[in-house]
Amino acid sequence: MFTNRSEPRTAHVCFTRVSHPILLIGGTHGIGRALAEQLIAEGKSVITVGRTADAPAGVLAHWQRDILADGLQADLLPEALGGLAYCPGSIELKPLRALKADDLRAAFELNAIGAFSAIQACAERLKKNPGAGIVLFSTVAVQRGMAFHASVAAAKGAVEGLTRALAAELAPGVRVNCIAPSLTRTPLAEKLLSTPEREAASAERHPLKRVGEADEVGAMAAFLLSEQARWITGQVIGVDGGMSAI
Repeated sequence: MFTNRSEPRTAHVCFTRVSHPILLIGGTHGIGRALAEQLIAEGKSVITVGRTADAPAGVLAHWQRDILADGLQADLLPEALGGLAYCPGSIELKPLRALKADDLRAAFELNAIGAFSAIQACAERLKKNPGAGIVLFSTVAVQRGMAFHASVAAAKGAVEGLTRALAAELAPGVRVNCIAPSLTRTPLAEKLLSTPEREAASAERHPLKRVGEADEVGAMAAFLLSEQARWITGQVIGVDGGMSAI
């Protein structure tokens, strides 16, 4: 069974009656929530894990849990999973002079270690569903140098390396891909888009002259988790308004 700290009634969900649900770590806010809502709209069974109780409507179950502090108890999960997305991220922008080693460690723990731990806990369950997909998240700042992005670029660079390594290791049964967005309108980016002037300046930096929306990135993640992407693995795909390529 799947335990929910804040809503014990979901503890009695019978997963044996559900075909290969998709697990979303960080599915309560931003891109993760947009992804959850899109999958639910497509009729998919979705399980979310997040630090808050604010789960999207229609989820099969929600587990209020801090993945870094509490880990992911694989024995509470269904025997087979149809997919996994690890959505937590960070935007900690500091100049080199103000950046501490602990800042890098925290970014690495959240982005890379968290993703690794979730995949390790779920790998055998994903293998029971040939063609299952894993989606991770990077940032355009890995491929395109950006001032003040050292900690997040270093951590997300590790995520891109993890994507390619595990795509090789888990093939042919499980596909592993990564999305590298540019600035996207989410709660995480609120400070960067806090005024019309800031948003306009951010939009101007992109060839498409606007910032991204969470549902646009979520749509790519939903595609990569679907059977339509069954011949795609080991890829880092930019959803970035053209910033990485133009």
